[in-house]
Amino acid sequence: MYQALYRKYRPQVFDDVVGQSHITDTLKAQLQGEKMSHAYLFTGTRGTGKTTCAKILAKAVNCTNLHDGNPCNCCPSCRSIDSGSCVDVLEIDAASNNGVDHVRALRDEAIYSPGEVKKRVYIVDEVHMLSTAAFNALLKIIEEPPAHLLFILATTELHKVPATILSRCQRFSFRRLQAGDIEKRLHLVAYEEGIDLSPEAAEQLAVLADGALRDGLSLLDQCASATTSTVTADTVASVLGLAGEKKVAELFTKIATGDTHGVLTEFSALYEAGKDLSAMLSEMSTLARDLLLMRTAPNSGKGMLSSVCRQEEREKLVKLFSAPQLLHMVSLLQKTASNFAVSVSPRLDAELCLMELCNPALSQDVRALSARVGKLEEQLATGAFVTAPIPTPAQVAPAPAEQPAPTAELPTDAPAPKKETPPAPANDDTLPADFWAEFRGSLKADLHEPYWSLLAQFTPTLKNGILSLEGPAFAVATLQGADQNLFSQKASALLHRPITVKITGAGEKRPQGDDPLKDLLQFGANHEDIFTITK
Repeated sequence: MYQALYRKYRPQVFDDVVGQSHITDTLKAQLQGEKMSHAYLFTGTRGTGKTTCAKILAKAVNCTNLHDGNPCNCCPSCRSIDSGSCVDVLEIDAASNNGVDHVRALRDEAIYSPGEVKKRVYIVDEVHMLSTAAFNALLKIIEEPPAHLLFILATTELHKVPATILSRCQRFSFRRLQAGDIEKRLHLVAYEEGIDLSPEAAEQLAVLADGALRDGLSLLDQCASATTSTVTADTVASVLGLAGEKKVAELFTKIATGDTHGVLTEFSALYEAGKDLSAMLSEMSTLARDLLLMRTAPNSGKGMLSSVCRQEEREKLVKLFSAPQLLHMVSLLQKTASNFAVSVSPRLDAELCLMELCNPALSQDVRALSARVGKLEEQLATGAFVTAPIPTPAQVAPAPAEQPAPTAELPTDAPAPKKETPPAPANDDTLPADFWAEFRGSLKADLHEPYWSLLAQFTPTLKNGILSLEGPAFAVATLQGADQNLFSQKASALLHRPITVKITGAGEKRPQGDDPLKDLLQFGANHEDIFTITK
């Protein structure tokens, strides 16, 4: 009869337990020094070895031939406990035996001496499920047990265990296993079972196990039974209903460019192929979290990255998003996935989530607005704007042909007349045609960037000796930091009379419904040379 891998390869000695050396070394030292406690409490997440260590400890305290603190697994007591026929070692599930009557029956039996082994051992799994009355009934015998009695309690929710029980037990906290330790164990089991497991598939299974070796072995068992050839990353994605690193990377690339049609088309294809919605959003959330770590902690966060995507793909994707964008993506994906359990249409929720990721302007959430502003700030700093669409010839009206002005015929040997700008009359508010170009040219040598470049966005108007420069609000705020006297001096020299320069906003009202961020991005796309940053 076939036996599941996690049962077949359950450790039988302390030395085989993976990733819990801080616990196994202590227990072995206590066994060798005969300093055993009467009650132990094992706590930690699922699949980390709590019940396994409890069974090994039950064998070790009754073993007649210990080897460096490990049970021999050969003596009659070890074989009896392994087979489950030892009546003095009992494993109790507190989830189904949580009443006070069950604990009272246990307490009445515990006072009798063991018949087969040295110590009577009670392993109480999920002890936090006991009722308050059951805990009170258990308290007295744990406080003053007979010499032949040993309690081993296991729980995944330590906060539910009363302090009166905690204070009477030696507590051992089991750590969540590292992905590297799980990966090594998977390779060992695959070798023993003759399973051809690729390194990429083992790495992906180790990450999906989420610190639980039992989960990793169960996933390996499931994937190996679904194919007769090599277990690859594609096999894992197909069997477990995952999108796969290539598809997730493609979705992120389309999201970065705002390709809503492409994202929804790709999502629909994955959904029709039977991919699990929760798994897909979980993969996307994990990748967004990895990119956020690379953005905020490029050095210290390397060891915390998952294997959802290859490093080469991550290096490309991290350049497409800002940190506020990634934070918004993680929050939105997690929120959408958590609502699937109560949603009427999970597919619709997932599609709305992807639409909002492609176009954050659809959301009025503060985090979405922060993501948009963060992206804009990064584009302003790097000059990386979205390229503006090029108008078609039909959209561009042909400019009227300029008629050359009649000129008098000059002798061939006569020198060409020199162009001079005539001085403007004192009360004339008309600016010469070439005034604006000459004004900007005269300031180029004296005005630093980005002040000089921003002048291209202003329109000059002269009235009563005041030269008004009207432009966009953000450009006005920047240009007001420049030397205003320099502007007045240059304008006065060109117009041959005292001129006062005043910088003001354009004063135009924005049509209702327009998005100011879109206008600002469009401005950047048309004037990329303005925001060239030199190191």
